[in-house]
Amino acid sequence: MNKKIEATIAYVKEELRQAEGGHDWFHIERVYNNALNILKFETGADREVVQLIALLHDIADSKFHQGDETVGPRKAKTWLEYLDYELAVVEHVVKGIENISFKGGNFDQKFSSKELEIVQDADRLDALGAIGITRVFNYGGFKNNPIHDPEQAPRFGMTKEEYKAHKGTSINHFYEKLLLLKELMHTETGKRMAEDRHRYMESFLARFYAEWQGEN
Repeated sequence: MNKKIEATIAYVKEELRQAEGGHDWFHIERVYNNALNILKFETGADREVVQLIALLHDIADSKFHQGDETVGPRKAKTWLEYLDYELAVVEHVVKGIENISFKGGNFDQKFSSKELEIVQDADRLDALGAIGITRVFNYGGFKNNPIHDPEQAPRFGMTKEEYKAHKGTSINHFYEKLLLLKELMHTETGKRMAEDRHRYMESFLARFYAEWQGEN
């Protein structure tokens, strides 16, 4: 493996050692592996840039830094400069990190590249399926959000700021984000993987509501 990638893996593991379970090193590792799997079937992308965006995309998630979206890109930039990457690579990775998040689905993305599309798909895949379900409830518990409230409807059309400040239920989060991700995938590989995970979440929700009502 590339020595700089090895160093970045070690750096991220250490930085996220105490992170919340849905945004820890294992999340990064899953996204990294998803990205490499997608990369096997996609052309026209720089492998090392894909690896770096995947490894550094959540180095300092704004949710855990008082909503400050500049911390992560700044830390990534400092690290990449320390490794003596050329300016074009540093700028590409930093712009990728700045533009990867969902943010309510209405985020005005100011940068795009094949590399970012691959990592965005990889990151969104980790919010789908069995892992996505687990992460929703792990984060909901971390924030002490209600699991479900039948009187509280999902909110749609939120601005980026409203989405970031919104404290809803874990079940509503499926409708406000997770079930929307399938239609936001970029790569054909990502789309195929998302379809299966999306169906799994739909079956989970059907079972959840049945059990919530006390049905057998």
